[in-house]
Amino acid sequence: MHQRNCLDASDVRIDLLVSDIGLPGGMNGRQMAEAGRVTRPGLKVLFVTGYAENAVLGNGQLDAGMQVITKPFVVEVLGARIREMIGTA
Repeated sequence: MHQRNCLDASDVRIDLLVSDIGLPGGMNGRQMAEAGRVTRPGLKVLFVTGYAENAVLGNGQLDAGMQVITKPFVVEVLGARIREMIGTA
């Protein structure tokens, strides 16, 4: 039986996926984003992490449409980043 991931389980438009890098249960945020982009190739992703940004990047850069914000941050900074990424800034 084919298992679908939560991002392709519906036809609802998703403007932006916001995910922590570290997730419980075996899949990390980057793997979830990559799985979502299989059926939603233009999906924009904002990763949240408590680690230094360069530690998250691994190979040195993110794919187009992906950004990282490091904790702690003020909610206004998060809001501005989200508006920037979905084009309402």
